[in-house]
Amino acid sequence: MTEVATYYEDVAAPPMPVARHGRGAGFWAYLCVALSLAVVFVLPIIWAILRSFQPARLSSLAPQSGDFTHMTLANYRAVSHGLYDVLPNLVNSVIVGLGTALLTTVVATLAGYGLAKFRFRGSGLVFGVILLALMIPFQAVLTPLYLELSDLHLTNNLIGLILVYTTFNLPFGVFVMRNTFQQVPQELVESARVDGAGFMFTLMRVMRPLIVPGLATAAMYAFLYAWTELLQAVTFVQSPDKLTLPARLYEVTTSTYGSINNAYLSAGVVLAMVPCVLLYFALQRYYVQGMMSGAVKG
Repeated sequence: MTEVATYYEDVAAPPMPVARHGRGAGFWAYLCVALSLAVVFVLPIIWAILRSFQPARLSSLAPQSGDFTHMTLANYRAVSHGLYDVLPNLVNSVIVGLGTALLTTVVATLAGYGLAKFRFRGSGLVFGVILLALMIPFQAVLTPLYLELSDLHLTNNLIGLILVYTTFNLPFGVFVMRNTFQQVPQELVESARVDGAGFMFTLMRVMRPLIVPGLATAAMYAFLYAWTELLQAVTFVQSPDKLTLPARLYEVTTSTYGSINNAYLSAGVVLAMVPCVLLYFALQRYYVQGMMSGAVKG
C-alpha cells in the first residue's frame, strides 16, 4: 500500500519548475546582425522615398538637413500626368507582369506535375534539359528570338513580350513545381485514384491546397522578373505607348541633352516599388505555410 500511495503521490505531484536561464550571447549577436541587415536593406528605400518628395532643384545637390522641410508632390504630378506621364506604362507593366505570372504558373504546374508524378522513360533527361536552359543567357538567343517574333508579328506587342518572359521563367518555375509535387505524399494521390478521381481532378481538388507555396513562389518570381526587366523590353517593344515602366524610366534618365532629373526618377522608382511591396505582403503567408508543410494528418 505504501508503494501504491507513493506512486500516486508522484503522479499527482506537479512537475518541478524548470529554471529559465537568461538569453545567451548568441541570441544578442543574432539580434544585432539581423537589425544591421534590416537597416542596410530598408535605409535605401526610405532614402529614395524622402528624395522623391524633394523639389527638383534640390534632388541633385548634396543633402542638407533643411532640405527635407520643403517636401512637395510636384515630382509625382510630373510623372503621373505632367511632363513624364508614366501611368500608361505602369498599366503595361501590370498587364505584362500578371500575364507572365499566370502563364508561367500554369505551364510550370502542369510540367512539374507530369515530371514528379508520372513515371516515363527519360523523365530525368527531360528535367535536365529544362534546367540547362537556365544557363543560356538572353543575349545568346537575341537575334533568332527577334526574327522568330518578327515572323509571328509579335514584336512591338505586349503578348509577344509576355511569351518571351514566360520562356525565360519556365525553367525555374518547373524546377520549383517539380520539387513541390515531390513533397506531396504518393499515398494521397493513390487514394484519390482509388476513389475514381482523374488526373486533373486530383490536381485541382486534392493537391492544390498542398502546392500553394510552390505556386506563390513561381508566380512571384515570374512577376518580379517581368516587372523589373529592361533589356528585353526595349528590344522587342518600340512604341512609347507600349513600353513597360522600366523602359519608360530609362527614357527619364536619358532626357534632354543627357541630363538626369533625379527627382522625377526617384518618384518613378517609388511608384515602381509599390506593386512589389504589395505582392510581398500578399504572398508572404504562403511562405509561412510552406515552412510548416510536410506533416501528414491521419
